[in-house]
Amino acid sequence: MPLIETVGLCQKYSGRDILKNINLKVERGETFALIGPTGAGKTTLLRLLDLLEMPTSGRIYFEGRDAAESRKVRLQMRRRMAFVIQKPVVFNTSIYDNIACGLRWRGEKKTGIQQKVSRILEMIDLSADKNRNARTLSGGEAQRVAIARAIVTEPEVLLLDEPTANLDPLSVVKVEELITSIIHQYATTIIMATHDMAQGQRLARRIGVLIDGEIVQAGDPGEVFTLPQNREVAEFVGVDNMIDGIIVASEEGIVAIDAGGKKIIEAVSPYPVGGEVCACVRAENITLTLAKTTTSARNSFLGQITGVVSAGPLSRIEIDCGFRLVALVTRRSAEELALEKGKQVYATFKATAVHVLKKN
Repeated sequence: MPLIETVGLCQKYSGRDILKNINLKVERGETFALIGPTGAGKTTLLRLLDLLEMPTSGRIYFEGRDAAESRKVRLQMRRRMAFVIQKPVVFNTSIYDNIACGLRWRGEKKTGIQQKVSRILEMIDLSADKNRNARTLSGGEAQRVAIARAIVTEPEVLLLDEPTANLDPLSVVKVEELITSIIHQYATTIIMATHDMAQGQRLARRIGVLIDGEIVQAGDPGEVFTLPQNREVAEFVGVDNMIDGIIVASEEGIVAIDAGGKKIIEAVSPYPVGGEVCACVRAENITLTLAKTTTSARNSFLGQITGVVSAGPLSRIEIDCGFRLVALVTRRSAEELALEKGKQVYATFKATAVHVLKKN
């Protein structure tokens, strides 16, 4: 039995559909990430799961029990959960008192409070600053305190809404390390919302993609990012190359896709000849060379570089091959090959690197 389950969950505000037919199961001890663009409904779904508001229709079950059973039942369920909102809230007291407040509200004994808060302070690396006023903290420090205040009560479910939004890179690392520590040291079930796709991959065992109020795909992070189920998901998870075409041949599971202008892309696909499809190729799966080479890769296209953009240790290379391709290479490789606008290169990728989507 899943710890949390939603069935046909819908929510409307002012007659507008915010969530539509959300069917979700989260197992005990699982870390589940909701990814999706801003405005997709992630925060609304977390608020419903935390029972802060009731859905327009549908059901929420906690260990098989319907949250709509009674107000008393909902209160009991809420005491087993903790919710950390996007913008961290800290009280005008010491860091220690901020973390301890939930335990005091629950009537915990002083010795128990001291032990639990001390352990959490070590976890968030703020033991030496426990008497510091929390209002003086940086955004990243305040978020760590907010998460610590939530986890010190040892909830069965921890809900996190964009836990690293608007934080600097170093603070993001520290908050993610804290979440990872919670995953490893507690039996907490974590449901987190994030628009950071890489963060979802790093922290979660499963990912759900929420777009326009619907979970359009859910599964293992690797599956979601390499095998998107539709064009919307592919665009959101960062597939730079989506090439429309028609399957003109098929043999033993290998199809030939006419991408226009007699450009043929070979891919692994079960779709039949005549099918209108979209060939998806991740930019990191494309190899660039200055001369045509002998390789097992079935796809190799001569093209002209139309743009080079540096992105930290990587370079993003845009190429006109009769259709647009984007490749990601290391900055060092780009410099060694002297890749620049106007230069001709061969773009090569395997048939297995092509994910074929059927066009609606």
